[in-house]
Amino acid sequence: MTPERSVNLQPLNTFGIAARAHTLVRIRSADDVRAVLADPALGPAPKFILGGGSNIVLTGDVKAVVLKVEIKGRRVLEATPRHWLVEAGAGEPWPEFVRWTLAQGTPGLENLALIPGTVGASPVQNIGAYGVELQDRFHSLDAIDLMTGREFTLDAAQCGFGYRDSVFKHASNLGLAGRALILRVRFALPRPWRPELGYLDLQRKMEETGIAAPDAQQIHDWVCAIRRAKLPDPAVIGNAGSFFKNPTVTPEQCADIIARDPAVVHYPLPDGRIKLAAGWLIDACGWRGKTVGHAGVYEKQALVLVNRGDAEHPCTGGEVMTLARAIQTSVYERFGIRLEPEPVVV
Repeated sequence: MTPERSVNLQPLNTFGIAARAHTLVRIRSADDVRAVLADPALGPAPKFILGGGSNIVLTGDVKAVVLKVEIKGRRVLEATPRHWLVEAGAGEPWPEFVRWTLAQGTPGLENLALIPGTVGASPVQNIGAYGVELQDRFHSLDAIDLMTGREFTLDAAQCGFGYRDSVFKHASNLGLAGRALILRVRFALPRPWRPELGYLDLQRKMEETGIAAPDAQQIHDWVCAIRRAKLPDPAVIGNAGSFFKNPTVTPEQCADIIARDPAVVHYPLPDGRIKLAAGWLIDACGWRGKTVGHAGVYEKQALVLVNRGDAEHPCTGGEVMTLARAIQTSVYERFGIRLEPEPVVV
């Protein structure tokens, strides 16, 4: 455990926002965490956990001790009649892990292909895409208490999964935000494998290619192609992926919106509520391609905010949040709906 001082965080967040960490420690094992806790200066200080930096907006330098999670390791634990059980270290890049599971003959994560970030961040956000959510494939995780240094295990129920939500995003009551660091995550991948093809974009791919029964690798490749066509590559254009959650409304609220805007994109949910496409709402308010300062709305997908700055004039977190608040105001004034950001604002 070697603390690093005044670390540039610009290459460590996918939005490419310029900021510095006063102190950063790279976490490659549970022992590194315990060493931080035992340090007389670092132990009592506030902590900020950093994975792949794909779901954060930095609004200034980070004074808390940044724990950069770099725990590696991947393995197939066992095969039962119903599941393959696989495990990965929290610092493993998510896209590479998904590809690895397919190479091992343990499919089930292919619909979640190409989502940026790390394995450890996947249950925090309860990531989801193209008809599958992380909670659908989750088995358990190991974490370490940032107060005591004790390791513990959580199952799905204990993680409190919700739409882009988990116990790791809440600090009050029984929340674990800032109180625990995820070490390893295990996934129960369905056996025998069954394709998830209910998403409209995947159905279109089936029609375009004439492939009526795609295998897991084909679905993975389709998902990657769909994402690349819609979303900017963070290595080329800084971004944090989908910036707002898709809001849910009652059938009555949806009917009212449809009466005024018949083209609104909406999906019925099992609980009777209706999910609206946040990108459509933002687009309808005229924000696609607009820029505020050095933060902009992506031309191909209004749900994504992007970094329009350069080395001389870098985008700031303040500019991103100014743009985000302006979008929220527009959507609320037109539709009466409050959009909630997905990224963590630091």
